[in-house]
Amino acid sequence: RSALFLTTGAGVITLIVVGLVLGPQLIANQRQQGIYDFIWSLPVPRSTAAAAWVVLSMIIAVPGLIGALVLGVWRFELNLTISWEIVPAVTFTLVTATILGYAMAHAIPNPDVTQILSQILIFVVVGFAPINFPPENLPAWLANLHEFLPFMHMARVVRGALTDGLVSDVAISYLVLAVWTGIGLGIVTFVLGRRR
Repeated sequence: RSALFLTTGAGVITLIVVGLVLGPQLIANQRQQGIYDFIWSLPVPRSTAAAAWVVLSMIIAVPGLIGALVLGVWRFELNLTISWEIVPAVTFTLVTATILGYAMAHAIPNPDVTQILSQILIFVVVGFAPINFPPENLPAWLANLHEFLPFMHMARVVRGALTDGLVSDVAISYLVLAVWTGIGLGIVTFVLGRRR
């Protein structure tokens, strides 16, 4: 059980870090270099730019996910039961993480704050989110908090598509991810809609 949590969790962390950290770091760099305003002055629909971030995150993150799973299966001699649900699970996880990172990067005008916050999020995701370990390993108050945050639910949907019997009732997790994606899209729409 621990090996399955660790192996599947490593893949999920790859998806989260690329989506939630890489985008904000790149946008913060654009702000620091002074090219952020130029990029947003180009005649490209803003929805296209957001979709491009999601596609770029997918191209970067999926090989990392596959590598983490292959290494985990090899090292721990695991048998994963990969189902068709892996496609929506990975897609939904990556879209949610990318949109939240995208929203954070555009909503925070100070690039230094964006970079600090993205580094703090790495620390929270790796150390205090029940991704590589079950939520019962956390204090009750923190486990309860993660019921409302997206990270544990990202791990649940992906883990549910890779294992048999380790996770149940992923419908609630999809619902939580849908709410967080909606929040991120709302922030992006509001912030970018105010730009000239």
